Amino acid sequence: MKRPHSVIVLAAAFGLFLSRGAQAQNLEAQRPQIRAALAAAESGSFNASDYPGLGAHPLYGWVELTDLKRNIDTLSTAQAQSFLKRYDGQAVADAFRALWLPALSRRQDWPTLRAVWKPTSNVGLQCAELNARQALGKADAQWTLDAQKIWTSTGKALPDSCDPVFALLGANGGLPPALRWERIDKAAAEQQPAVMRSAARGLPAADAALANDYAAFLGAVHTRALGWPKTERSRKMAMYGLMRLAKSSPASAELQLPQYAAALGMSETERGKVLYEAALWTVASYEPDSARRLNAVPEAVYDEKLHEWRAREAMARGDWPAALTAIRKMPKTQREDSRWRYFEARLAEKAGDKAEAQRLFREAAKSATFHGFMAADRINQGYALCAWIPNDGAAARAAVARDPAIVRAMELWKLERPGWATSEWNSALSRFDDTQRRLAVEVARDNGWFDRAVFSLGSVAGQSRPDEQRLYELRFPLHHGETIRREAARNAIDPAWVAAEIRAESVFNPNARSGANAMGLMQVLPSTGAATAKSLGLPWGGAASLYDSDTNIMLGTAYLRQMENKYGTPYVAIAAYNAGPAPTARWQSQRPNYDPDFWIETISYKETREYVARVLAFSVIYDWRLNGNALPVTDRMLGRVDAKRKSFTCPTAQVPKS
Repeated sequence: MKRPHSVIVLAAAFGLFLSRGAQAQNLEAQRPQIRAALAAAESGSFNASDYPGLGAHPLYGWVELTDLKRNIDTLSTAQAQSFLKRYDGQAVADAFRALWLPALSRRQDWPTLRAVWKPTSNVGLQCAELNARQALGKADAQWTLDAQKIWTSTGKALPDSCDPVFALLGANGGLPPALRWERIDKAAAEQQPAVMRSAARGLPAADAALANDYAAFLGAVHTRALGWPKTERSRKMAMYGLMRLAKSSPASAELQLPQYAAALGMSETERGKVLYEAALWTVASYEPDSARRLNAVPEAVYDEKLHEWRAREAMARGDWPAALTAIRKMPKTQREDSRWRYFEARLAEKAGDKAEAQRLFREAAKSATFHGFMAADRINQGYALCAWIPNDGAAARAAVARDPAIVRAMELWKLERPGWATSEWNSALSRFDDTQRRLAVEVARDNGWFDRAVFSLGSVAGQSRPDEQRLYELRFPLHHGETIRREAARNAIDPAWVAAEIRAESVFNPNARSGANAMGLMQVLPSTGAATAKSLGLPWGGAASLYDSDTNIMLGTAYLRQMENKYGTPYVAIAAYNAGPAPTARWQSQRPNYDPDFWIETISYKETREYVARVLAFSVIYDWRLNGNALPVTDRMLGRVDAKRKSFTCPTAQVPKS
């Protein structure tokens, strides 16, 4: 028999206090103790008696979870069910259930799995629940429908827990050829030949051979396809295989397409999708055949991505008439975006149509975006910005701040547990209305969790909330202001630029870390930090020092100055800060003496192209936040800091972008 779990005993003793007295805790004073308890639980040395009084802490459930999950495969059902009962409705219960259900599946404790089951989007757990129903003799008609739904839900590989489900489904006749072909078709569209072969195993021999040949074609184009049946499926399989080839070898796909198109009777759309991929993977590097391949794609196959690449490719060649024609072929909604309105105006200007250019600039200038600000500069107009500053009252915000899930989220954030904090945050927001959600973002800001304004405003469950984009004071926080101003002055850089870089890089999260190991507020690489410190004659405290906000801003701002010194202008320096020196040098050599706006738009890396525009737009907004007016972005991007500053006005029906 297992020893009584001291965590459970202590938590039960303090249950009433947990529900009624959590807000009265001195959370800041107890933070070191909670941190220590979590560390002990992670190391396997936690004992509740070592932390007297902690059972009433709002985060005690997460301490329990950390301790319990170490032995999740041997945890007793009583312990698990007690935990789920005590924390029912909380994010920590969902986190525990996500660990407990797979453990129950591994030990094949099907009755308990069914007893604690709750619907989930996790396909692996869905299959575990189907395994439980089957083991308990409930593989009925509904079971079959549920299993078939998973089978046809995607063309990608499914978790291992689904294998027994599909084996039984197939054995019981629940995977007729039509369903197998449905999964094969979806797998082909997802470029998943292994899934195609797996799904084909239950087909009649001739069909299985054909399905495997389809899969082989996706892996490597072969001439056996010329003898395939002339069916819609064969044509699509040829299309998918040639599309895949076009991504690695556009010329080969383009060369081989005609014979397969003729042999199988491919439609213009099917041929066009292959040509689309060949054009896209060519134009993304501005290869010599870009224009020809773009022109070979049927107009019916063009989507917004290829429309913009056609315009951008013509700009990169300096073919202004072709670029203007490309923009005017865009769908109405795309063409009306501030980016393309601005460039249509610029190109109309180059074509000598000044009246049309002025009209388009006026339209674009209504948008508080990089291209909107650029348009305003072209017509000597103030900047459009309609800030919304709600006044919901301190009492309403205090009520949201007292919400137990919000309390837990803020504490977890301060304890540097962002994943758990986000779980609690999402749990709270699932219950909140729009006003409460906005107030929660204010509470997060007050606790130093600034990115909630980016991820929680502007859209809810796919529904747009455009007015929330106007919450500039929330979406563009000001923090570490003294350090930013000091280091900006030391390096002769506009502080609005430094703030904009921080907002773009980390949304003011000092603990941010990228997959490339860029660290801290300005996402400085350790190698860059060390080199910058050495160049400044400063002591280098190692990579960990980049998590210190003052150090990070000092080194990041100094590096910005080095980039501007090297490249001569801020807009190129911003590109180099994001992409590095080698791509930046290539872009400079490819398009020397280009106007800055066209140079930025023809950067071949989407991330960097949008990053430069974003940082420059953010700089204008931070200038407004810091000073109430702004240096014109046209001057800012060229490093002209003494230009006449611009005022801001609020045009009707402005909808800013994030």
